[in-house]
Amino acid sequence: MDIRFIGGILLIVGTSIGAGMLALPVSTAELGFIGSVIVMLTCWLVLTVSAFLILEVNLALPQRTNLISMAGVTLGPLGQIIAWLAYLLLLYALLCAYIAGGSDLLHYLLASLGNIETPRWLSATLFTFIFSITVYLGIRTVDYMNRGLMMLKLLAYLGLIVLLIPFISYEKLSYFAVSHLYSGTALTVTITSFGFAIIIPSLRVYFEGDVKKIRKAIMIGSLIPLICYFAWDAAIMGVIPLTGEQSLSAILHSPDSTSGLITLLTKAAQQKQIIFFAKLFTSICVLTSFLGVSLCLTDFLADGLSLEKKGKSALLIHAITFLPPLILVLFFPNAFIKALEYAGIYSIILLILLPVAMAWGGRYFKKLTSPYHVKGGKLLLSIVFVLGGAMMASAIFSIYKAI
Repeated sequence: MDIRFIGGILLIVGTSIGAGMLALPVSTAELGFIGSVIVMLTCWLVLTVSAFLILEVNLALPQRTNLISMAGVTLGPLGQIIAWLAYLLLLYALLCAYIAGGSDLLHYLLASLGNIETPRWLSATLFTFIFSITVYLGIRTVDYMNRGLMMLKLLAYLGLIVLLIPFISYEKLSYFAVSHLYSGTALTVTITSFGFAIIIPSLRVYFEGDVKKIRKAIMIGSLIPLICYFAWDAAIMGVIPLTGEQSLSAILHSPDSTSGLITLLTKAAQQKQIIFFAKLFTSICVLTSFLGVSLCLTDFLADGLSLEKKGKSALLIHAITFLPPLILVLFFPNAFIKALEYAGIYSIILLILLPVAMAWGGRYFKKLTSPYHVKGGKLLLSIVFVLGGAMMASAIFSIYKAI
């Protein structure tokens, strides 16, 4: 098989599978495994259709045109502003989530491995400072570290799934709560976990405009995370109780969401190997996500502020990147799930509603010609837009209830 084709698929998989995966069984616990499968399938379908819409619009414009420029061409200045704000807020929300999750894990690891108790603010500051240095050193350093971490993450994931299989209770997996099916938290966290479409303009460059390969890569690359999420939710929900004091539902609003998951796994399946793989997998998930989003945000800010990532300008860019989310996490230590909720809202705007609007504007107002068209016409666009709007309403209502 073509190495470049495999590389494109892995880019999509790597963009999808990250720290958000850790929150999936926690955020969907109240639905049960069957409910989580329904939510995942729905989100995957809507976001994959939206990804193909982004591809259609991108192919109608010059190569290397990004999402923000696409919105400007098809929707005008207002569309460009909305895309710019949604993109920026999405990256900051994700960074908040990863700093919160990473500091929680660092606090847990220092306490369990070295008997060192650190205050929450110190764990968050240490995590951000240590790994922001890697981002400051540049893309090559991040790339080399990410390659090694991705291999370890795959091995840890497979090891954890295999070891948990004997402990899975099929009675737990049969639980299904229809009343929680429209949970805003479950929807937004799941949507965030399928946010790969943001790299489609880069995939076009990577595949040198080969539409057939891009389409195949999007379909295969989106299916792999879906299968991985099914297996992950089945393993976690089949082992850890869904409701009660020591359950997935109990840690949903806890400041210790990531370490709480490890603690519950440790109690449910008392094996040293499981504890080791759980710690390794959760730590790497948070770290790879943190590095990728941080690098993306520094590049975005450097471009938006017209600054070079050198000297004092580089220090300014990295300060603007890391200080705002760090300060938010210091004030809101339980920000992991909550930040992913907000990231889900921005993902709905950027990766569902905006692609539909861009495709509509490009087809029916700007009369753009593209070598690829998503079938279904206005009916499909309307259905996807309505579904995206319903998801947005559910997410906003969920956040409003929690205030």
